[in-house]
Amino acid sequence: MPNTVVITRPLAQAGPLAGRLAAAGRPVVLLPLLEICPLDDAAPLLAALAELGAYAMVAFVSPNAIDAAFSHISAWPGAVAVAVMGDGSRAALAAHGVTPATATIISPLDAACSDSEHLLKTLDLDALRGRRVLIVRGENGRELLAEGLRAAGVLVTLVAAYRRSVPRLTAALGATLRVLLAQENDWIVTSSEALRGLVGLLQQLDAAGGAGPQPSFVVKMQQQHVIVPHARIAQTANGLGFSRLTLTGSGDERLLAALQLQP
Repeated sequence: MPNTVVITRPLAQAGPLAGRLAAAGRPVVLLPLLEICPLDDAAPLLAALAELGAYAMVAFVSPNAIDAAFSHISAWPGAVAVAVMGDGSRAALAAHGVTPATATIISPLDAACSDSEHLLKTLDLDALRGRRVLIVRGENGRELLAEGLRAAGVLVTLVAAYRRSVPRLTAALGATLRVLLAQENDWIVTSSEALRGLVGLLQQLDAAGGAGPQPSFVVKMQQQHVIVPHARIAQTANGLGFSRLTLTGSGDERLLAALQLQP
């Protein structure tokens, strides 16, 4: 029987990939390691979105940022360009009616490299100099995109659209982790924050003495096969002691290929 595939994405982004895996005959477990929550105070987001037409470009750092922002957007101003990191964000835009037919959408030229570094290389920074750009992200996101734009003379506004949190270790979640770590799985991890959160949850299980005389839950997890889409996440995994890593590049097609399934 093939390994179970554990998808650790937030629940809202896990469904399409889970469906494709199930259709290919792979057992799937959804284990969201980040919960996407509304902001306690949405006033700054609403104020920024009220001026959409004043920006030369709006950059969304993730599909979650897109979904959270578009819950407050009735129609996209077609003259405002959109910058996103990868295929997942393009799909999220399309779900809200924003496509290349209705707006200029910019993303890294190499679809396998969906990050701020490659987006900055793709943007026409000279054309943006002196103009306003809005970056929509989660709370406490990376600063690299904003710093790169500001260094090029762009007038940057940063606004949070949602907050992320690692789920609390409940009895049910602990039981799920115990069952998963008693077998060999393929884990899809698309966030460094999620991976650190998983290790933290397992450390809590270990502190409670749940592993008994067996290797600790952290050690068991370090022995699992982990599939990541980005070198930055691979670096995090290496730093946390994981050794069985597959680096795929961005997009579900590459994740499926890493599982030896036809995209």
